[in-house]
Amino acid sequence: MADQTNTATGVVGRLGPPPRKALGSSAIAAEQAYRRRSGLPELTEEDIAALKAGEPMPWERGGAVSAAASAPATPAPAAPAAVAPPAPTAAAQPAAAGISAEVAAMMAGGRKWSRSSIAAEQARRKRSNLPPLTDAEVAALLGEAAPAATPAAPAAATSAAPAAAAPAAPAARPPAAAAIPPPPIAREGTSTRYVGTPAVGTSKAAAAGGVAAVGPENTEVDKRRRHLVWAAVAAFLTAWLLAFFRFFLPRTLFEPSTVFKIGYPTDYGLGVNEKWLQAYRIWVDRTPDRLFVIYARCTHLGCTPDWKAAENKFKCPCHGSGYDSEGINFEGPAPRPMDRANITLAPDGQIVVDTAHLYSWPKGQPSHFDDAGAFLPV
Repeated sequence: MADQTNTATGVVGRLGPPPRKALGSSAIAAEQAYRRRSGLPELTEEDIAALKAGEPMPWERGGAVSAAASAPATPAPAAPAAVAPPAPTAAAQPAAAGISAEVAAMMAGGRKWSRSSIAAEQARRKRSNLPPLTDAEVAALLGEAAPAATPAAPAAATSAAPAAAAPAAPAARPPAAAAIPPPPIAREGTSTRYVGTPAVGTSKAAAAGGVAAVGPENTEVDKRRRHLVWAAVAAFLTAWLLAFFRFFLPRTLFEPSTVFKIGYPTDYGLGVNEKWLQAYRIWVDRTPDRLFVIYARCTHLGCTPDWKAAENKFKCPCHGSGYDSEGINFEGPAPRPMDRANITLAPDGQIVVDTAHLYSWPKGQPSHFDDAGAFLPV
C-alpha cells in the first residue's frame, strides 16, 4: 500500500486509513522499521497504544472530526494554503542541513537508500575522485536525520492564512509527539571507517553493513574442550618428534660376554657336565687325560643338541644328528664334529672360556682339537 501522508495530521504509512483492527506487536514493529527506512516520523507511545486497542491514533481523531465537520459545508479556501508549504520545506531542508544539490536531487528521486547502497556510492565517488558523502548527507539518505524545516510549516501556514490557523489547530499533531527526535546516530568506529574502502566485503566490514559480529558464548565447558583438544595435538606431535630423533640413534644389541670363568678343574669329574648349558650354551667334558669345552651347536643347521646320558651321546632333536661323548659326529646329516671353545687357566687357577674363539674339525681336513687352547691337560 502506498504511503498516505498529511502534514496537518501526521503520517499513516502502510497502516491504511481508519477504522482498523487491533494490531499486534509484530505488525507495529514492522511499521516502525518501515518508517525508519523511509525517513518517516516514528509512531509515538500514544499511537502504539491506540493501534493495539484498534482505535484511531490521537491525531487521526482530530482529523476525522475536522473532516466530518467540514463535509457538508462549503470547502474552505485556506486548506490548500496550509498543505502547500511542505514542498518548499523539503527542498529547503538539504540547504539548511549542509547537503549538496546532488544529494538533494537523490533524495527528491524517492529512492530508498540502505547502508549497502551508500557504501557502493562512496566507493564510486572514491574511484571517480569525487568528494565523499558527509555524515549529514549519509544520515539524510538513510532517513535518520530529523526534518529541520518541519517546525516552520505552521508558521508559514499562519502567515499565509491567519484566519484559518485557529480552526486548524485542533487537527494538528500534538507538538510533544512531533518534537520527539530520533535516537542519535554515532558516526565513528568500524561502520564509518570501512564504508567505501577496499575493506568492504571483509570480516571487518560486517559491522558497516549492519551484520552482527557477536560469536557464541565462551563458556567454561568450551574452554575445557579446547584445552583437551590442544593437549591431544601436543602429545601427538611430541610422540612423532621423539620417534623422529630416535631414528638417528644407533640400535645396540646387548649380549652376554663371550669370555667368562667356570670354576676350577677339580670341580669337574669324568664325563659331560651340563652346568653351563643354559647360561653360556656349553658342555664341560673331561676325559682321563684332558678337559675341554664343547660349544652346544649342531653343525647341520645350528640347533642345540640334547645330552643323552643313558646312551652316552649327543642327539639333535631337529634332524637326528648324533655325536659321541666327545662331540664327534657319527650319524645323521651333521657334516662334521661340534666345535670346541678356547680354554685357559686364569692366574687364580680358574678356567677361563672364550666362546668367540672356536676350534673346529672341517670335513676332510686336519683337526684343530689338538691345538694349544683347545683343551687343558689334566
